[in-house]
Amino acid sequence: MKIVRKSYLSLGTNLGDKIKNLQEAVDQLNQTVGHITKVSSVYKTRSFGFEGHDFYNMCIEVSSSLSPEKMIQAVLSVEKKMGRERNSGEGYKNRIIDIDILLFDDEVIFFDELKVPHPEMLNRKFVLVPLTEIAPNIMHPIAKKTILICLQNCQDNESIEKVEEKIKRPISLVEKYNYIAIEGNIGSGKTSLAHKIGDDFNAKLVLERFADNPFLPKFYADEDRYAFPLEMSFLADRYHQLTDDLAQFDLFKNFIVSDYFIFKSLIFAQVTLPKEEYSLYRKMFDIMYKEIAKPDVYVFLYQNTDRLIENIKKRGRAYEQNIQPDYLDKIHKGYLSFIKSQESLNPLIIDVSELDFVNSESDYRSILNTILEF
Repeated sequence: MKIVRKSYLSLGTNLGDKIKNLQEAVDQLNQTVGHITKVSSVYKTRSFGFEGHDFYNMCIEVSSSLSPEKMIQAVLSVEKKMGRERNSGEGYKNRIIDIDILLFDDEVIFFDELKVPHPEMLNRKFVLVPLTEIAPNIMHPIAKKTILICLQNCQDNESIEKVEEKIKRPISLVEKYNYIAIEGNIGSGKTSLAHKIGDDFNAKLVLERFADNPFLPKFYADEDRYAFPLEMSFLADRYHQLTDDLAQFDLFKNFIVSDYFIFKSLIFAQVTLPKEEYSLYRKMFDIMYKEIAKPDVYVFLYQNTDRLIENIKKRGRAYEQNIQPDYLDKIHKGYLSFIKSQESLNPLIIDVSELDFVNSESDYRSILNTILEF
């Protein structure tokens, strides 16, 4: 599991629609840096160090798994996307956005252009006032004083005024959902996505234990003989796992992300079992299904068949290498039929055929935003 740490950033702007600039920066940072847990009020001050328009300033608290080096890269990327171009000789001047990392947990960092704590923060009231609003008791790792005491000791006499407009804090997956189920065909990447979300949000992971099923390799070698024991064993295991894990969710309201939902059992059984065996299987399934908690959102990752075959080959599980495209097509049709008949599950289909959310942070963030905005 990734280590998630708190950081504090300062944002300022003195060009154009300043509230709009700050809101856009906050939204972009939430997508690229980490979950924004606190936002301060917005404060107006005169331009500092040059003659220019008044600045609007604020501070935010961010929970992020990024390293300091990656965080500054993300910050610079947001600035550039919003139209700011930094250069080594840049002095004080008008700017559409200015984002500084003030504190990174309790670390002291000197890395190229990144210096944390920010070396000038204790001398600037337009930084300390909004920072004190959201983190008065945080300790400055060099001054060894709380931010509130640092503000009281600040020698900056420039006037600072709180404005009426507010910046809206983005909502995170943890706040919106209690339980997310991620589904998809064989090789769609559902487990990889569940792992990434689990790491980034410290979610409880519920992962399918397919590797422990002794019937799975036998099924791929002889489908007719082993289809029924395979599907029954999967159903029993999924039922017990979800019952146990989701019971804890019901009791403690944990944020849970799973890489399957129990209806998957019925979808595969429809494809693999003959009519008589499926009829018996369905009776057992219906009894269990009534007792399973339903996810807040059911995410289905769509991958075209060629991409699925490519992913299956790449991950190299020996018992999967003979899976045929027509089998994957049947599974896909089963999922779509299920989704159309189960709108109460709040289904969300995401086409990931052209995305690489494992290696591309932007693709991954795009999927998170799609789930969040659904």
